[in-house]
Amino acid sequence: MIVDMTPEDIIGEYQEATLTYCDGQSRKVLYTELETPYPDGKLIVSTTTPDGIISHVNRAFVEMSGYTEAELIGAPHCILRHPDMPSAAFKDLWDTVQRGEKWQGFVKNLRKDGGYYWVKATVIPNVRGGKVVGYTSVRRKPSRSKVDECIALYPTLS
Repeated sequence: MIVDMTPEDIIGEYQEATLTYCDGQSRKVLYTELETPYPDGKLIVSTTTPDGIISHVNRAFVEMSGYTEAELIGAPHCILRHPDMPSAAFKDLWDTVQRGEKWQGFVKNLRKDGGYYWVKATVIPNVRGGKVVGYTSVRRKPSRSKVDECIALYPTLS
């Protein structure tokens, strides 16, 4: 279940947006202009069910997202979706992995405190017996030049 963000969790001045996800659910998000730099040498790793429900996270995921492990496990991965991310990026991600293919891209993630962080994401379908049983996502530090390209490109996409 997706719950709205609350002002008590936000650090600093924020803006509000309502996001509608692929499954039709909506969520009020509160976001700031505070970027958390991605630390050198860390990998964020998570696994999800075929429906995108988080089933495993590593410590780096917990630290970067600002959520506790208990808040993340069982939550839809889209709770990290930042309003600046074009829906076309997520449509491409889902279309690609549901075909059983690897997807790579640059993603601006929303932290629990309203801030954000950029990642270079690789999402791989987990296939057992010819059937997709979930997905593994590995995120690493993106180059600043790629982030700058995305900052320019993403507002032009729907």
